[in-house]
Amino acid sequence: MHRESSGPSKTRNDSVAPQKASGRIIALDHVQLAMPRGGETEARRFYADLLGIPEAPKPANLAARGGCWFEGPGLKVHLGVAKDFSPARKAHPAFIVDDLFVLVARLQAAGFEVIEDEPLAGLARRYVSDPFGNRIELMQPVLKSP
Repeated sequence: MHRESSGPSKTRNDSVAPQKASGRIIALDHVQLAMPRGGETEARRFYADLLGIPEAPKPANLAARGGCWFEGPGLKVHLGVAKDFSPARKAHPAFIVDDLFVLVARLQAAGFEVIEDEPLAGLARRYVSDPFGNRIELMQPVLKSP
């Protein structure tokens, strides 16, 4: 759903605006995925224990909503509780992995199905669903042999 703003945000902090702001997107701060209420233990097992993304504390004003945040260098994945939860089976984050096949083996040993898909140039990649059915892509750059 697209909502147009009726003007400048009332919470905007103009004192931190860049000198030459152009209004363009400059980075991705985080990805949010939905999860059902009460799934925090499963989320921690998957995202922290299996994928290796450390859990980060949620701000106190958001913690009562449930869910979990996982954050590491250059990576933030937030799981929020959705009242009428439905997993994202097509839309997905794609994570770069340092050793895809070690991670695939760990996921399979934990009972997760890992699916191979069409190759992309320069990448080894697989898909897995998190405990809630959200699609996750795992990618590792591969070197071309001489």
